[in-house]
Order: sequence, then C-alpha cells, then structure tokens
Amino acid sequence: MARHWLVATALIGAAVAAHAAPVEWPSYNRTLTSERFVPLKEISARTVQDLHVLCSYDTKETTAFQTGLLQVDGALYWTTEHDTFSVDPDTCQEKWRAHEDFPSAFLPVSRGAAVLDGRLFRGTNAGQVIAYDATSGKRLWSTTIADPKRGELVAASPIAWNGLVFIGNSGGDVKGVKGRMYALDAVTGRVLWEFFLVPKQPADRSFGPSPPGPGAAPSSSWENDPQFPISGGGTWTSYSLDPKSGLIYIPGGNPSPDFVKDFRNGPNLYTGSVVVLDARTGEYSRHFQLVERDFHDWDVSAAPALFSGANGDAVMALAPKDGHLYVIDLTTGKQRFRMPMTTIANADVPLTQQGVRFCPGTQGGAEWNGPAYNPQNKTIVVGEVDWCSSVRTDSKQDLQSVSLGQPWSGSSRDGFGVQDDVSKWAGWVTATDAVSGKRQWQFKAPYPILGAVTPTAGRLVFVGDMGGTLYALDADSGAELWSSPLDGAIAGGVISYDTGAGQRVAVAVGMTSPIWPTAHVTAKVVILGRK
Repeated sequence: MARHWLVATALIGAAVAAHAAPVEWPSYNRTLTSERFVPLKEISARTVQDLHVLCSYDTKETTAFQTGLLQVDGALYWTTEHDTFSVDPDTCQEKWRAHEDFPSAFLPVSRGAAVLDGRLFRGTNAGQVIAYDATSGKRLWSTTIADPKRGELVAASPIAWNGLVFIGNSGGDVKGVKGRMYALDAVTGRVLWEFFLVPKQPADRSFGPSPPGPGAAPSSSWENDPQFPISGGGTWTSYSLDPKSGLIYIPGGNPSPDFVKDFRNGPNLYTGSVVVLDARTGEYSRHFQLVERDFHDWDVSAAPALFSGANGDAVMALAPKDGHLYVIDLTTGKQRFRMPMTTIANADVPLTQQGVRFCPGTQGGAEWNGPAYNPQNKTIVVGEVDWCSSVRTDSKQDLQSVSLGQPWSGSSRDGFGVQDDVSKWAGWVTATDAVSGKRQWQFKAPYPILGAVTPTAGRLVFVGDMGGTLYALDADSGAELWSSPLDGAIAGGVISYDTGAGQRVAVAVGMTSPIWPTAHVTAKVVILGRK
C-alpha cells in the first residue's frame, strides 16, 4: 500500500513539474527554424471564451510598432526605434528600459531583438548592433555595420545561435545601397563575416571580412546601364537557421530602382531570393530566387519556415510580397507548389509612365511576418494584405538625376505607389495543406493582416488585423471562435507562452506609421490569459 502511495505521489509530482515547466518564446519566430507553432493547449476552442486582458504596458510612444516579441528567462522583451524593453510576462511590470539617442528615420521601425546566454541584441537606425545585459539592461557593446548617411539602416530583428548574432542592413530602395549580411561574436561584438547580397565592387565600403569560397553574387546577373549603380538586396525582417546543418536562410529584398527594370537587365542576383550560407563561416551554400528581376517592389522579405514534411523530408515555406505561398523541397531544391494567397492582378503587365495598377500593391502580400507551420494538421498558415497600388514610372533622365543615398523607387510622382482607397483593402489568413498545396480554409478580415500568425496545440490560430482586432480561429476550419478589439493596429508580434502561471497571449498593439492609415495611438504590449 505504501509503495502504491509513493508511486502515485511520484506520478502526481512529475505531472505538476511537467505542467510548471515554462514554455517560452525565445526567438523572433519562436524557433530558429521559424515554424511559430507553440505546444500549449490550456486555451482551446472549449476555453477561449474565458480569454481576457490581464495587463498592458504603454510605451507612451507613437511609432511604427512592428516589433516581434520575445519571452525568455522570466522576461518579455521588445523594441521600438530608440528603446528596448524588459517587463514581467505575467504582470507587465517594467524591469528595465534602455534608450539610444540618434536621428529618427522616416519609417521609425525596429522589428525586434534576439537573446542568447544572458545577452540581448538589437539593430538600430543609426547603423549599429547593440548588446545589453538581458537582466539589467546595461549596454555591453556596440558595433557599426551600416551607414545611415547613405540611407542604410539596421531595422531587422536579429537571431542568435552558437555564440553568434546574425543581422543585415536594410535600405535597398535607396540609390547605391547594397544589402549585406553579418555574423557577430555575441560576447565581443566583433564582425566575423560579411556577405554582400548583390555584387560587391572595389569602391564598396566593407564592415568585416569576406567569407571563404566561391558563391558571391555574380556581376554577370546585373547588366546595368553605366549610370545605374547596382542597388538593392536589403534585409529588413528576420532570418531562419537550421541548427542541425548550421545553415542560415536569408530573405533578400528588391532591386532598385524598384519599378524600372529596363536599365538593370538580367536576374539581378541575389535580390528576390533566399540565400543559404554556412552560419559559422558565411560561406555560400545555395540560393533560391523566387522573384526574378522584380519591378513591383515585391521583396522576398519574411523569414522562411523550415520543417519536416510528411515523409520526414526537409521543406521550406515562404510568403513574399508577391502574394503567393511557395513550398520548396530542400533535398531536391525543386519547387513543390506556388499558390496565390491574396488578390493577384496585372502581375505581368509592364509598368509605364502613364501608370499601371497592380495587385498585390507595394504594401500588399506578406510583409515582415512570414508563414507558420502547424504540425497537428500539417498546414501552412499565412497572413496577407489585400491592397493594390498604382505607379507611374520615371524617364531615364529623371532616374539618372537621383543622387546617391536618396530613395530610388523609379517613380518620383508616386513614390512607392498610390494605394487604393482603404474601402478596398482587406486581409486574408489562409491554411494550405503542406503536402498537396490544397487550400484547407481561408478567413477574410476587414483590415489587412500584417501581424504575426501563431498556431497552438489548443487547435487555435491567433492573429490580429490592422483595425486592432485579435482573433482566435479554429485551426482546422478557420472559423472565428473569439475576437476582441485591442485599441490599435496589430502589426508586430503575436506570441503565446506559459511561465508556469498559465498560458498567455502577448500582442504588440498600436502601429502608427506615415505609410499606413491607421488609428494614431501609443504603442502598447497587451497580455491576455484566462486567469
């Protein structure tokens, strides 16, 4: 009898310990492989009606709030353009807040941070990567990898692994700016390697050593007019990494001038591509170009999801700004399928000085948040913007007259496009069978979907729209099971975790941007739970 009691007590103790073990969100897309699935099921179809706001933290900033959220080691972290935050993930009580002084960019954006071994890392629009002590917020080091005077920024969310921090520069819409990727030593901040995502030329400034071996972006893929310097290929979202192979997957942005391809013949490598490098050395492994010689500003922007398919095969899913979902077999390198996720119109029609309307527009498709993979029903879930643009291109003379370091969209009259009236915009969340490419369900929101998409073991999908509504959708049918207004556009992290106090959902709320017509409110992080 005593033995049975001891066994039962041990089993109960193990169950309690298992429940108490934290389930964290330690990287931009939770895992380095970016599936975004969280193995928590306290909040489910049965209990989701109990979900309510537990607390919120108001940054008191009115800013383009697009940050990813991290929850690790008893803290919730995020960034704004100048500030980095650490708060209690259950009470919203501030632990520390660090501030950096530098001139604001036109788009005051920071997309998040990375944490590794007690240090927190982020980029800035001053061209720096900064490390802080994750517990105290004390600044540990700062390293420059970009020149803001040339139009280069570091807006992406880094990832960190094996003593290394990975991040690149943005600014690929600026004349003369070239996208580059870096690995830095997490302890010292020293640049270990630098990889140019478009061809490097002798006059180009370097911030670190080049990696070994062949594989540099080929100059032969850019047959440019002499007055048109190679420009583009910036990275501005985040990245994925396979810890087993040690390969990092880098999404590459558009070539410039964005809307005029006549003076940059060739495929313009490695723009519109995912470039795969050895994370330790920066040595080139391979690339996948999805948008060749882009002329719509359809960056391959968001980090790809890497996962094992039905037969254990390695698969990559991507959702660029061109409005499609791509699934690629990483063993064969072949594309399995390409499916539209939003409205597609005039995609192949040449842009002219008289003007052309096309869909998705320059602010359409998938932006900085990519696909999620749900292993429970083997679906890929993507959030999309349905919003079209019209563009009138410039003459060659006008294009040549743009100075280095200035925006170079190719349309001085329309900038980065004239968007349709907001009465015509919408958002989509689509679940696609990862094997067949068959659409399983699709949910239409009244506002664009820019925020992250998060499937859970509770068979829910959490997602928010630009109108400020957070939704819980049925992961198997797409039915709306619950929703709640959160007072501001949702355009950043939507994560779930459990510190031991119960499952939580944390949301970055209140994006106020000069290029998105949303409510002007302060940026907040809202935490929801059942208790």
